[in-house]
Amino acid sequence: MFEGLFQPMHLLVIFGIALLVFGPKKLPELGKGIGEGIRGFKSAMKDQVLEAEQKPPETKPLTLDTKVN
Repeated sequence: MFEGLFQPMHLLVIFGIALLVFGPKKLPELGKGIGEGIRGFKSAMKDQVLEAEQKPPETKPLTLDTKVN
């Protein structure tokens, strides 16, 4: 179904449509914004993984079960 989805001709057509829609001045700004967003997302995911690895596992406190008569 998705064989050959990103062939060079397809990418050129997509780039051409984006150029017509956003214009030559806005296209670099749009790419920069998307790149910064992806980098921020990756950084946040990396921070979450590091926090999960550093956090000690939750343990229940030990209690003595003794009956008083």
